[in-house]
Amino acid sequence: MACSATTQLLLNFELSHSHQPKRPYSLPLCSFIKKPRLSPKPFFSQSKDYTKINIFSSPSLFSRQKPGSHVAAQSDYSSGEEAESLLPDSAYQEPFSWSSVILPFLFPALGGLLFGYDIGATSGATISLQSPELSGTTWFNLSAIQLGLVVSGSLYGALLGSLLVYPIADSLGRRRELLIAALLYVLGGVLTAFAPGLSVLLVGRLLYGLGIGLAMHGAPLYIAETCPSQIRGTLISLKELFIVLGILLGYFVGSFQINAVGGWRYMYGCSAPVALLMGLGMWSLPPSPRWLILRAVQGKGSLQELKEKAILALSKLRGRAPGDAASEKQIEDTLISVKSAYMEQESEGNILEVFQGPSLKAFIIGGGLVLFQQITGQPSVLYYAGPILQSAGFSAAADATRLSVVVGLFKLLMTWIAVAKVDDLGRRPLLIGGVGGIALSLFLLCAYYKFLGEFPYVAVAALLLYVSCYQISFGPISWLMVSEIFPLRTRGKGISLAVLTNFGSNAIVTFAFSPLKELLGAENLFLLFGGIALISLLFVALYVPETKGLSLEEIESKILK
Repeated sequence: MACSATTQLLLNFELSHSHQPKRPYSLPLCSFIKKPRLSPKPFFSQSKDYTKINIFSSPSLFSRQKPGSHVAAQSDYSSGEEAESLLPDSAYQEPFSWSSVILPFLFPALGGLLFGYDIGATSGATISLQSPELSGTTWFNLSAIQLGLVVSGSLYGALLGSLLVYPIADSLGRRRELLIAALLYVLGGVLTAFAPGLSVLLVGRLLYGLGIGLAMHGAPLYIAETCPSQIRGTLISLKELFIVLGILLGYFVGSFQINAVGGWRYMYGCSAPVALLMGLGMWSLPPSPRWLILRAVQGKGSLQELKEKAILALSKLRGRAPGDAASEKQIEDTLISVKSAYMEQESEGNILEVFQGPSLKAFIIGGGLVLFQQITGQPSVLYYAGPILQSAGFSAAADATRLSVVVGLFKLLMTWIAVAKVDDLGRRPLLIGGVGGIALSLFLLCAYYKFLGEFPYVAVAALLLYVSCYQISFGPISWLMVSEIFPLRTRGKGISLAVLTNFGSNAIVTFAFSPLKELLGAENLFLLFGGIALISLLFVALYVPETKGLSLEEIESKILK
């Protein structure tokens, strides 16, 4: 989310490839079929002829009706999580060319890359901005609170953006949402780079954060609604990988600009050209066909006109001739499916239902995970990797930022491992092992600052251990659990609250790190984070269930009751 958003969801590669059999036919949009499955499949319902789905909060693309197939309940994806597949049981896979898929994936995914870039660039910018020799300003002597505002300003903007976009997402549309996000990214990057004083710098950070909030909502929705069904999980996993690549890119740029006077301006300003490319790319792409169909069914425009626009949009996305027969057939089938879903969906569930019955239990599990994900120090370790390494004995700013690049590479490697193993080993083993490693790494950082100051590589080892354990536990699995654990009726509201919890706690921890470090000392601060990590380990052991191989219906009936 937050990152974390960072994060959120490399597991989808496994969900879409490990558990699903080869199917002879699928389309990107799906309808209802009465006949239930004869054999159980993970993440698919098996008990009812019809399964209600929340068509407005889930972006899963519909698959075409086929005898003998079945429709599963969806996971809401309005907050950035992947929805469960609604592929039919017996259908051939939709033919597509990778050349037609690349651009509709790449330009939205740049929104995630720019989110990650901000995390990585801030690590070096905090060193440059405070240096009397390198800041190039007369206001370099920032207080701990001022530095905390600079670092967490984008996170507060992201929190505000996620609040603003939720009620208007359906009317705004995914494409326009991403266009606005790109504009905010450009404005924020330029304003930050040319800031004459601290106030303007903070305004730029806030605008950039607003872009993060919109991009983290719109990008996964657009990708999920426009790509072929059989590669949806892969592409959304790769979108999350773009966040990690952005972090690495931010570290990399920082390592080259750290010795330049005013280097922090270059670090933040480099985001503007990428954001401009994102905006131009999104301008060239069509709206989501499924969003156009939803607007038609909701009566938000002429049915015939919106249907024709959807056909043209799908034709363009697949690299076909405008209005070709295949696209027209898919849109016709989709219109029937969405009308059926619209009629069956009685209500979406109000916000208070999240705090009642099974939904409350789900919120304790999901909300607890994304809260502990942040308050165990993750934002601080990433944003302050450079200063931590610098205080650990790598006194040269260049040495600290280059080691931050190593941290970013290691994070990328562990992300790939998480993708490969989350469904093989299960959720609980990875969470328990990873959170235990997080606690150990934080205690190592405490020991370094208290007893082992003459061994700087202890800090490096602790950072690498933290990153590796985070990426196999809290990083991907928290959002996997959030997408699985909420009942269908309240999934949209529940995930929305989880996102707000994530961004809010991220911003608070990031802002509080510098003042707390000044008040308690680094050794006691990391000791505090380590103690919280032990509490989170106890929470996981006692309250977080294993959902590996269970359908959403089984999770709701067996775990939440």
